[in-house]
Order: sequence, then C-alpha cells, then structure tokens
Amino acid sequence: MYLKISALDSNRNNRFIVTFEDFNLNRQLLNAIADAGYETPSPIQEQAIPLVMQGHDVLGIAQTGTGKTAAYLLPLLMRIKYAQGQHPRALILAPTRELVMQIDAAISELGKYTDLRHVALFGGLGPKAQIAALQKGVDIVVATPGRFMDLYLKGEILVKQLSTLILDEADKMMDMGFMPQINRILEVIPRKRQNLLFSATFPPRVEKLSENFLEAPIRVEVTLQATTAERVEQSIFELPNFRSKINLLEYLVQGAEDFQRGMVFVRSKEAADNIYKFLKRKVVTDEEVRVIHANKGQNTRINAMEAFKEGKVRILIATDVASRGIDVTQVSHVINFDVPLIYEDYVHRIGRTGRANQEGKAITFVTIADEYHIAKIEKIIRLTIPRAPMPEAVEIPETPFEEKQDMLREIDEQRKRDDPNFKGAFHEKKHKKVVISKSQKKPSTLTKNKYSKRKK
Repeated sequence: MYLKISALDSNRNNRFIVTFEDFNLNRQLLNAIADAGYETPSPIQEQAIPLVMQGHDVLGIAQTGTGKTAAYLLPLLMRIKYAQGQHPRALILAPTRELVMQIDAAISELGKYTDLRHVALFGGLGPKAQIAALQKGVDIVVATPGRFMDLYLKGEILVKQLSTLILDEADKMMDMGFMPQINRILEVIPRKRQNLLFSATFPPRVEKLSENFLEAPIRVEVTLQATTAERVEQSIFELPNFRSKINLLEYLVQGAEDFQRGMVFVRSKEAADNIYKFLKRKVVTDEEVRVIHANKGQNTRINAMEAFKEGKVRILIATDVASRGIDVTQVSHVINFDVPLIYEDYVHRIGRTGRANQEGKAITFVTIADEYHIAKIEKIIRLTIPRAPMPEAVEIPETPFEEKQDMLREIDEQRKRDDPNFKGAFHEKKHKKVVISKSQKKPSTLTKNKYSKRKK
C-alpha cells in the first residue's frame, strides 16, 4: 500500500515552495545550487525533497531529465552534512557505470562546499583505485550492484553504519537482471534505514521490488507512468529495409539545419559499429562521431561521453546500455535507428533530448517487422506517434529477398506470441506418408514388354 501524492496534491500542500531556499537547506548546499544555475525546483524536487527530509521512505516515478537525481541528493547531503567516521553511511545503487559516474559527479557539484567523501564503484576497471578510496574513509558510496558485492565479499566495505539506501533507475536494474544481487545486498545491510526508490517507469516487477524494499512508502508521481517529455517532438518514418534507414540517417545528419547534436540508438553492438564506420567514411569527419557499447573499454566510453557533453562530438551512436547516465542539455535529436524491444527503453532513449526545458526531436525508424513493437510502445506511453512523410531526396532501394523473408518470419513469430494457434506462413509442413499398394508397385519387365508391344 502506498500513500500517493499527485502533482495536484503537491501543489496544494506545498504551494509555498517556490525556491530552493524554502526547503531549509544549509548555506553550503544553497550556494552550490546557485553556482549550478538552478533557480526553481522541478516538480519531482518540489514533492520529494520535503518527504525525504522528513525521513519517509519514498517511491519516486519521474521520467529522465526531470531532476530526480537532485531530488534525492539534496536531502541526503543535508542529512549527512559533514564527513564522519571511516565507513559509508549512504549507498546509492544504479544499473550502469555511466549513471554511477553521473550521480557521483552530481554529488561533487552539489556537495562542493562540504567535506563529504564519496566514491564511485563500477566494473570495467581494476578495483585497486576504488579500494584505496574506500580505505581513506567514505561517507557516500555510489555503485553498480555487481561491483559493490564484489568489494563487500572481499571485506573492503563495512555496511554497519549504512542508514540510507537509494535505488536509482530501478526499472533498468530489473531489465539487466540485477535482482539477485540486490536481494543479497538487502540481506547484508542494516534493516533500520531510510529507503528511496526512483524509476522512470513502474512495471509489475518494479512494483514487486518496491513492496519488498520500502517501508510504508509515499509514492510521488509527477507525471503518468511512461509519459514522454512534453518538449520532445516525436515522429516515425516508415521504412522498408536497412539500406533505406542508412540513407535517411545520412540525410538527417547532413541535411537538417537544426541537427546540432544527436544520439543514434541501435539494438546491437555490431549495428552500432557498422553505422559508426559508415558515418565516418561517408558523412562526417572522424572527430564528429563516436560509438559506445558494452564491448568498448571503460576509458573509451568515458572519453566519448565527455567529448559529447563538451560539444566536441556531434553524433554519439549507442546501444541501450548508454541510454541512461548521459545528462546533456543541448541534445537536439534522438534517432531510434532500431525500435527498442524493451518498450520502457523508448522513454529513456528519447529522454536524452528535451532536457532542462530545452526542445528536442525524437525520430524512430520503423519497418514492417517493427509495427508490432511500436503499437506496444504507443500503448505504454498512451500516445499515437505521428508518421512523417519521407523526404523526396532520400533514396529508397528495393528490399533484398533474404531481408524481406527475415522480416516476414519475425512477423509470424509476433503473431504466434499473441495467438498460439497461429501456424504462420513459414511453419513446417508435415509430409504425408505415401503408402504404395501391391498394385502400385513398379511393374515387372514382363509387364513392361507386354505394355510396349500393345503400344506398338
């Protein structure tokens, strides 16, 4: 059971909150907020900060780009206040190294006038430097579940002082299979603590987690579940094949005057690498485009994201592992080269644009095999995404036979999922057993001769 606070309730109860000063934060935090250029709290901050400061367990549902990181960090920094002891007092868990790094950077920004110590723990790098930081003493740990458990089992993290646990992007953690590790973490940390869970969507698996994780929580939902950013203009281009996708991507990147900085999302590492090579060879210079996915080294990914944030790179090609943890306010375009198969990821992908009250465009390429998935996405976001007319300058080649067959097979599989009795155009036909009777057996030589003579 949740005590739910809607946006209307929040405005009624907390309408006196118009600036960060009204939260009664200390001067160190207010000075850091001013330096960061934040003027007024976002809706999730306005609702969640007072509740967290009062010690409630909070379930926060808010799309990406709405300021939810600060919604839990500001009250956390206010509560911890200053460096104390050797062992962590707060643990923040996030699904990807990119998001861990983003949260850690936000702590540095908002806690710049405090002496609070924090460390980011994630895989992809050796643990030596992270262990050294822990041994110096730490107040806040930001970690991926896997790396946290690795260092805990090595005896490098003592959890007896933990009083706050925060799960960020809980839906993505479920998608990435972190549930067993999260359960192990919940078993070893102190039971008496404040719990905060933040998620952009609230599917059943996250609801189940929240029931096991939160104690008498207050649910704060600033928008309806899985709603997409209001300042993002969404559109769909219906395309027949892969080559036409490539041609349209080239047109958008080269021809659109408003294409300042964009992210291109694909399903697979192989597709990401191929598109990167094509753009680098045919469309833009090597300095303008980067690619990040799970096979890329940690330093390569960090450097690519930093270059993108600084505006040195105009196009970033990424798999969904990078759809969260990139906080760039000037992303003009998000292009879904492939439709995501985890439908909530659509919300997270397009949430990379239209951030911090900026306007953006989200363009999705759709083949006949993707229509099934788009219908599911539109149902989740409760919106029909407008179909855009194909620019005349874009060449639409014929679909190769094998590619067309693959798409038709995929459509069959989709129909089978919805209707188990559907056999499909490509189902295996059972061959009937042919029984040859004695009268049908091969005629003897004598019979043949008789037949031949008769014919003559």
